[in-house]
Amino acid sequence: MAYVVTDACVDILDQSCVEECPVDCIYQGDRMMYIHPDECIDCGKCMPACPSDAIYWEHKMPDEVQPFATAAIEFFNEHDDAVGGAGRCGPIGVDHPLVAERHADEA
Repeated sequence: MAYVVTDACVDILDQSCVEECPVDCIYQGDRMMYIHPDECIDCGKCMPACPSDAIYWEHKMPDEVQPFATAAIEFFNEHDDAVGGAGRCGPIGVDHPLVAERHADEA
């Protein structure tokens, strides 16, 4: 894993990050985007493109958003058909429980 989308993306889904990703590794859940930990090449182009400052490099994540790194891994373990590029896969339409259980006013 290299970069991680965090709670600032919940209910935003801006997708500016998707446009910058050279390997198409940013997938759409229901309420937020997810970076595939095995497909990300650690280029960092997504981070400055995010208008919500929701993306962090895994090694410099604040403690309070660290659970989103684990959530991304678990999300793709659960959705093992989400491989080979987000454009090919299309929106997944569900979220990790960490996101799915959040109320809209918490985002």
